[in-house]
This record gives sequence, C-alpha cells and structure tokens, in this order.
Amino acid sequence: MAVRSMKRPVEPGYRGPTVCKLVGISYRQLDYWARTGLVTPSVRAADGSGSQRLYGFTDLVELRIIKSLLDAGVSLQRIREAIRYLRKEAAGKPLTDIMLMSDGEHIYACHSGEEVIDVLNHGQAVFGIAVGRVWADTEGDVATLPADNADDREPEAERSVAR
Repeated sequence: MAVRSMKRPVEPGYRGPTVCKLVGISYRQLDYWARTGLVTPSVRAADGSGSQRLYGFTDLVELRIIKSLLDAGVSLQRIREAIRYLRKEAAGKPLTDIMLMSDGEHIYACHSGEEVIDVLNHGQAVFGIAVGRVWADTEGDVATLPADNADDREPEAERSVAR
C-alpha cells in the first residue's frame, strides 16, 4: 500500500494588476512596497524576469490597511512601524478584532472599548473611557439604590455632618 503525502491546500493568489485594482494603488507602489519589504507576496514571490508575484488574502488586507493609512495622511515610515506591530500582534491569527485609528500623526490599535494602544510608541497603552459603558453601568448600579427626592427635608443629624 502506497503512503500518500498530505499536502496543504494551496492558498489562492492574486496577480499584481488585480491587487492594484482591488486596493486602489499603482503597480509602481505595489512593486516598491514588495522590493522594500513592506508587503511581500505570501503565495509566490517574483522569481526572475517575467515571473508574477502572487499575493494572498492577508497580503490584500495589509495592503488595504496601508492604503487607508496613506489616505489619512500617515507617513510611509510610520505605516511600516504599524504593520510590524500588527504582524507581531497577529502571530498567525486574524486581526479582525482590532480597529486602527489615526489622526494622521499617531496610529492607535483598539482591542476593546477599554484598551487602546499607541502603535507608534512601542505599544504604550493609552487611557480611554468608553462613556457609553460607564453610562450603562451607572444606570444598572443606580437601579438598586434607594432614591431620595430633592423635596424631602434633610434630617438634622445628616445636615450637621454635611457642614
């Protein structure tokens, strides 16, 4: 009986012109980013003259993130740092739970309503308050408290303590 080798399914690849159209960038940009290592094709790298690079799905997501950050006015140098951070955070997992925000100078990764990370400041945590959550928590907590009316007169003992 012959032993079959188990091959992994081949990830679909997308050629440069298709990628450029999908992402909204020029072929020159895509080529530059591949040559400088910003986004290298994960399915198949260029192998000499006439060969085609093939980009995978994750490559397309990264390219779209890069394009969005460029459109927001973020410099390519800062984008490189942000992409390094995202790759480190991903560690092979999809990044669907992270929201990136930028003011054109800083890039923040929001992992939840309570956790915001300054991507360009070596992962420095940024303080944030989700006001909606505080509001909802307060409503829940107040629902169990006895309420006092403003028209009620303050007892003499409490009045002297408050002074």
